[in-house]
Amino acid sequence: MENKFRFSDDNKRYHTWNYHLRHKFGGKVSKIALNGGFTCPNIDGSKGTGGCIYCSGGSGDFAGNKENTVTEQFDEIRERMHKKWHEAKYIPYFQANTNTYAPVSVLRERFEAALSHENVVGLSIATRADCLEEDVLEYLSELNKRTYLIVELGLQTIFDETGERINRCHTYADFLEGYKKLTDHGINVCVHLINGLPGETTEMMIESAKAVAKLKPHCVKLHLLHVLKNTRLADMYAKGEFELMTLEDYVETIVNQLEVFPEETVIQRLTGDGGRDSLIGPLWSLKKFVVLNEIDKLMVKRDTYQGVKKDG
Repeated sequence: MENKFRFSDDNKRYHTWNYHLRHKFGGKVSKIALNGGFTCPNIDGSKGTGGCIYCSGGSGDFAGNKENTVTEQFDEIRERMHKKWHEAKYIPYFQANTNTYAPVSVLRERFEAALSHENVVGLSIATRADCLEEDVLEYLSELNKRTYLIVELGLQTIFDETGERINRCHTYADFLEGYKKLTDHGINVCVHLINGLPGETTEMMIESAKAVAKLKPHCVKLHLLHVLKNTRLADMYAKGEFELMTLEDYVETIVNQLEVFPEETVIQRLTGDGGRDSLIGPLWSLKKFVVLNEIDKLMVKRDTYQGVKKDG
């Protein structure tokens, strides 16, 4: 069956991150996940403690070692990647915890160190919508004029009752305010959503996707909820307080969500990575390529594409 999706040059019927980067920069671009040594207002007590219930001590389990400098982390990870992609360009990705939750002088030190490396073509910064002070926005706006900048905002869900259940410690209204601050400065935003959160129905997951789609973000990441060892979520799961999504339910939900996003929105992620040693479930998520292949197969079976229901 012919693939008529205009932002694809392979079998994908959605706007992949790889497609976007190849067409923007003319070749392979790799993200290098870094740990800037930041904390989070949901960890240090200013908003909450313990982080979100699924948090294993700070997001960014696959980021660099915070005991090393940004330059040391970058060099170590780039060396591994260089063995596979000899001519790649790089986007440093400050992934762990909340990466605008510090004085601008500290942010400038960390971010400029990452940008100083050869073949760096952009910068990605993960943060919360309630951690965007005016001086931080001014610095981000400055960066945006110098490089390809993406600020990643963890929303997870538009439903505040779920936000309270997962100890998110900010509201959907807070997210919308932060999102507007960034877009008013012309900054690209990547929005994160998590499917399978405790208490959420499939219909709620679709509603979250529809609400985000109407914002027309530059990118989105659609994650699967992982239950990791030594988290409050693991305790809830052990008590039978919620069920994990099956592969079939997850794939169908993702395809339904893709249909509502504008075709211009870049899909950075359609599943998630859980460490093999720390993951309690869903164990099927360890086979990432199987998940992605099942999504492709269902889209072909339906003969559907990203954006076909964007106004629905």
